Amino acid sequence: MAHTFEELVEMQRAADQARNRVNELRDTFGPPAASPWTQAQTSIYETAWRAWRDLARDVQAAVTVYAREQGRSRQEVEADVKRIVRHPDD
Repeated sequence: MAHTFEELVEMQRAADQARNRVNELRDTFGPPAASPWTQAQTSIYETAWRAWRDLARDVQAAVTVYAREQGRSRQEVEADVKRIVRHPDD
């Protein structure tokens, strides 16, 4: 499926939000080696981590296809997407 550049930006935003959620959970729960997590905490964390992994995988695949279709390097497109998402005022 072809994506527009704007769709890539939205996909990256979703992946970044999922990554932030994983980091928040890690901060809230603390290191599992220091104090073992409950089964519920483990389940919540693993679900969030899988969501992040899946979103990141999807955006990478979409960036690869978009770059190929536009005749650009994947790294260049990825950098442009991340710049817009993470530094919108630049």
